[in-house]
Amino acid sequence: MALDGIVISNIVYELKKLLLGGRIDKIYQPESDEIVLHTRGKGSSYRLLLTSHSNHPRLHITNHNKKNPESPPMFCMLLRKHLSGGKIVDVIQPDFERIVEFHIESLNEMGDLCIKKLIIEIMGRHSNIILTDSDNRILDSIIHVSKDKSSVREVLPGRIYVRPPSQDKLNPLLVPDNDFGKFLKGTNVTKLQQAIYKSFSGISPVVASEICYRAHLDPSLYLEELTDENRNALSNVMQHLFSLIKNNSFTPQIILHPNTNEPVDFSSIEMTQFLDYKKQSFDSISEVIELYYAEKDNLSRIKQKSNDIHKIIQNNLERCYKKKDLQLQKLKEVSDREYLRVYGELITANIYAISKGMNSFETINFYEEEQPLVTIPLDPMLTPSENAQLYFKQYNKAKRTHLALIEQLKQTEEEIQYLESLLTATESSTDESDINDIRYELKEQGYIKMRNPKQSKNQVKSKPLHFYSSDGFDIYVGKNNRQNDELTLRFASPSDLWFHTKDIPGSHVIIKTQNKEVPHTTILEAANLAAFYSKAKTSSNVPVDYTLKKNVKKPNGAKPGMVIYDHYNTIYITPDKLKIKNLTAKE
Repeated sequence: MALDGIVISNIVYELKKLLLGGRIDKIYQPESDEIVLHTRGKGSSYRLLLTSHSNHPRLHITNHNKKNPESPPMFCMLLRKHLSGGKIVDVIQPDFERIVEFHIESLNEMGDLCIKKLIIEIMGRHSNIILTDSDNRILDSIIHVSKDKSSVREVLPGRIYVRPPSQDKLNPLLVPDNDFGKFLKGTNVTKLQQAIYKSFSGISPVVASEICYRAHLDPSLYLEELTDENRNALSNVMQHLFSLIKNNSFTPQIILHPNTNEPVDFSSIEMTQFLDYKKQSFDSISEVIELYYAEKDNLSRIKQKSNDIHKIIQNNLERCYKKKDLQLQKLKEVSDREYLRVYGELITANIYAISKGMNSFETINFYEEEQPLVTIPLDPMLTPSENAQLYFKQYNKAKRTHLALIEQLKQTEEEIQYLESLLTATESSTDESDINDIRYELKEQGYIKMRNPKQSKNQVKSKPLHFYSSDGFDIYVGKNNRQNDELTLRFASPSDLWFHTKDIPGSHVIIKTQNKEVPHTTILEAANLAAFYSKAKTSSNVPVDYTLKKNVKKPNGAKPGMVIYDHYNTIYITPDKLKIKNLTAKE
């Protein structure tokens, strides 16, 4: 669910309680589209997050502390210049839209108090964060919008700030009681749910569906089918709902899937339409939004930051697949080479019956049981002996080519396996340091040109995942090849248990046994982790091999993450994300 007007209203109410009168202490820009304001006031301090991320735009109080870039971006510097030390005097939501304005009292260049406005527009891919002066003149924005990008309005320094077009929607907080049913817009064939969210600002399709559910009306009902009784029922529901919002009576909640406990939606009102779903209530809408978006936003940003290496890996994989096809084709051509030797032998055996100038000759092939007649092509410019030697030469060349192709094919398949392991690692990455590890590995292996080796070597290494099994054993999961090598070759003891999916790219998983017997429950949990953090995470009955770490070896010259092992057992398991969530993750 996107942040609609109802959720924004809840956020504004919360922010007013917490931030009004507070002063902006610090300003950071951890991401290109994200601002964090540190505020102090009323004996408390808060971190306010504003992000114009195209997939997850939002604002809320956050407890998460992100790493900031060494050099602050220009927009961050401008905000520090105008807003540092400023006092938040108001937080408003204009016309129940998905816009929030922070009115901040600060000193200008002349030392006089003035009001600056920090505005966040939550409009999907058109979201933006804008700073204006007291005359609504834009000082700067996190995203510049020129006429080339939008014919509706420009968002550039020096321009007067104009709010996005309202699309002629009504503010539901201003609609007279029991009149909601009269203001539905649309043609007779417009469906009821669509008419609701297109007639009133701040209402999302999910809330429109909830309104229909409470009014006992089918959301797919056409407007022409509505009776006066239907419109009255609709008006009563909407009047009750928006009277609660006017009185700031909110019920922040997350809706969870009944089977997986995965968050599927969130709301600031009671969602009665989700009958079979679990609901988790909170006192703070900020807590709801942070919890809901925590994993989604992180994965979205990691995917965005790994686009370049994902493309490099994919391009090299495609090259390897093409190379493999050519090698298999060539291998097929030279695999049927025995006839060349036979032709040479038959020419030698019948050399007395052949003379220079013949194009071919026919003889019995006594190398086969049935001894069929065979016609052997000849080069008329060569002697019989030279023809025989030519066939022997072609045979020996095909034999050498076959041996070389076998070795080349093995190397190509190893490279494909290695690149697929990198692809799996990219998809398993949970933070930017994981991506940096993979990028450095690609440089080491020559897939990316290394411009500054010293800088790459000094980078902070990412850490493997650390879980605590239900039986009290530490389980470690490598998220990339560097971590896999570190865990298996340097961290694990000979008596520790090592897990990996059978012939499938994935993570190395280590159970620290402390020389104790490991219960079957912990073995199943480790196997589940190995299967989930592999290429087969969406498959069922995934084979996972496990053995003592002392049985795992790294061949000389093997690529990162590549090992061989023996004396192993195999367990078949279907990856279960819910069971992994139930394991206690440790920092």
